[in-house]
Amino acid sequence: MIPPFSRRRPGSRGGADCPEPVEGSRAGGNPETSQTRRSRAGGNPAGRGEGRPFALSLSKGLPAAAVALAIAAALLAGVLAPADPLAQDTARRLEAPSGDYLLGSDNFGRDVLSRVLHGARTALAIGVGGVAAGATVGAAVGLASAYRGGWLDLAVQRVVDALLGFPLLALAVVIVVSLGVSTGAVTTAIAVALAPQAARLARSSALTVRTSGYVAAAVTIGASPTRVLLRHVLPHSLGPVLVYATGFVATALATEAALSYLGLGAPPPTPSWGGMLNEGREFLETAPWLTLAPAAALATTAAAFALLGDALGTRRTP
Repeated sequence: MIPPFSRRRPGSRGGADCPEPVEGSRAGGNPETSQTRRSRAGGNPAGRGEGRPFALSLSKGLPAAAVALAIAAALLAGVLAPADPLAQDTARRLEAPSGDYLLGSDNFGRDVLSRVLHGARTALAIGVGGVAAGATVGAAVGLASAYRGGWLDLAVQRVVDALLGFPLLALAVVIVVSLGVSTGAVTTAIAVALAPQAARLARSSALTVRTSGYVAAAVTIGASPTRVLLRHVLPHSLGPVLVYATGFVATALATEAALSYLGLGAPPPTPSWGGMLNEGREFLETAPWLTLAPAAALATTAAAFALLGDALGTRRTP
């Protein structure tokens, strides 16, 4: 009886065919798998890359949790704050952190923790609002420029190049001074700073999507340009813009703080991290908590948005 999974080898001794051993049985060991052979040949070892999904999820999860915590603190500032951020008590000015003032009091006797929490609301409202407006306008302009092409594309790209030639902070200062010092002016400045970069990213993605097969099929069956742009080009072109906009929130927060530090941000007595840094610089030696608390909040929140944007970009990279 011929053993199963074996083959006769002609020309064996005695003229009879002998079964050819199954792969791996010649050496008396277990059959080799393709993964084992690749490992022995110097290819991808078994188990390599198994920890990468966990590392990616961890690098994405921690910044996302920090961002969610910052947003929750900003939204619930009125509930979490132990005192009114504008209430003054000059008899207890510049008190060190204690049970009454967890992060101390400032030079007007105001609770620093309450001002940091309400400052998060100001910073995120300006930063996220400006980024959302700039990304929306920039993406719309970039998509229209890429899809229409011709003189419109050329004109838009020249305007984008001109705006990108200005340093971000200098452009923001010019806009705020021109519009007047207010939170709306700072939000507009951040939106104008982001819009040309979002337009360039959206245009680059749309140029790639425009030559794809499903766009050509939609045009062939008679879909209108508006339908093709909104239904087929837009959803596949927003990914890079959203990733970049997420990381740009960190730049927006730093810009808002810099403008507030220069006296061009949220007008006092509105709590803002940059304004608190400006007020605390005169008391660095006697009351360092005035500067450390808003600086730590600003650095942590900005780093969380920057790392989240980087993690999202890594996730999109094949």
